[in-house]
Amino acid sequence: MSESDIDWVARSGKRAKGRRPEYFADPAVDRLTSILMALVGEVSALRERLDTVERLLEAKNAISREDIEAYAPDREAGAERGLATKAFVARVLRAVQQEAEAIEANDPPIEHWVEELGRKEQPCPPTSS
Repeated sequence: MSESDIDWVARSGKRAKGRRPEYFADPAVDRLTSILMALVGEVSALRERLDTVERLLEAKNAISREDIEAYAPDREAGAERGLATKAFVARVLRAVQQEAEAIEANDPPIEHWVEELGRKEQPCPPTSS
């Protein structure tokens, strides 16, 4: 079976065996997280493809689809892509990381501080006349 014979859309809709893992109390949050991570994967792949196009254009000034498909990054380009992907995922998951750090440090959640600051009456800044 060649790659052109595979129905990738049908394959992407297949379900894994067993129950879907649950990470949050609300199943909707699990679904949204799953959707978000799928989009992160797609954006990451697009970033790599764009990197390929940029590198090929820099080297050749004109490229074909075959050039893009045949491109294999060297060790240096692979390392740069790896760092860029790690930084991208870290930015996307920043809120999750901060929440985990707050739990470890026994800090109250951000909602606590929003509520606390909202209770305090803020004086109005003096106006200049």
